[in-house]
Amino acid sequence: MTHHGKKYNEAKKQFEALKLYPLTEAISLLKKANYAKFDATVNVAIKTNANPKYNDQMLRATTILPHGTGKTKKVAVFISEDKVEEAKKAGADLAGMDSILELIKSGKTDFDVLITTPDHIRDLAPVAKQLWPKGLMPSPKAGTVAVDITQAVEEVKKGKIEFRLDKTGNIHAGVGKVSFDDKKLEENIAALMKAIEDNKPSGVKGKLVKKLVLSTTMSPGITVEY
Repeated sequence: MTHHGKKYNEAKKQFEALKLYPLTEAISLLKKANYAKFDATVNVAIKTNANPKYNDQMLRATTILPHGTGKTKKVAVFISEDKVEEAKKAGADLAGMDSILELIKSGKTDFDVLITTPDHIRDLAPVAKQLWPKGLMPSPKAGTVAVDITQAVEEVKKGKIEFRLDKTGNIHAGVGKVSFDDKKLEENIAALMKAIEDNKPSGVKGKLVKKLVLSTTMSPGITVEY
C-alpha cells in the first residue's frame, strides 16, 4: 500500500476523489491542490478501451500543443554536413553525423529529441541499442524521421509531442506547467484529446477514451468529465 505525506493528503481534501469534474473546474482545483515549490508539470493520464496486444488497436501519433509544454526541448539532428547549417537555422541545438554518433556511443545523449532523414536512419543502426531504451530512436510515426528537416525541428520547438499507448492501454502526456493560465491549459488538453480521437485505431469499437485524470508532478489526480 502506498503511503503519502501530509502535504499530499491535505491536497486531496481540495476535491472529491470519486467525482467527475468539468475540465475548467478540474484545472482550477488542480492548481489549488498543487504544493510543489517549483513550476510543476501538468500531466494527463488517459485510460482507453484499446488493447495494445492487437495491431489494429495500437495508437501512436503526434500533435502540436498550441501553447507548448513549457519545456524547451534540446533537439539533435543526425544529418550530413551539407545540411548542418539548415538544421541549426531551424533551431537545432546539435547537428552533424560523426559528432552525434560519438556523443551517443560515449553515453552523452543530453538531448530530448533526435531527428534524421529517411536516407540516414540506417546509419544510426550501430547506436540503436543505446537509443531505443531512452526513447530517442527516430521514427516516422513520431515525426522524427522526416524529409523536411526544417519543418521537423520547428514543430518540436513549437510544442510537438508524441503520445502512445503503454502496455496497459493508457496514454500519459505532459500538457503544460502550473504557471500556465487556465485557458492555455484547457486549450492544450483539448488539442491532445482531439488528436487522440482523430487517431482512433480501427480495431476499437465504440468509445475510445474511458477515463481522463489530471495531476501535477506531485499532486493527487482529479478525474475529468469526458
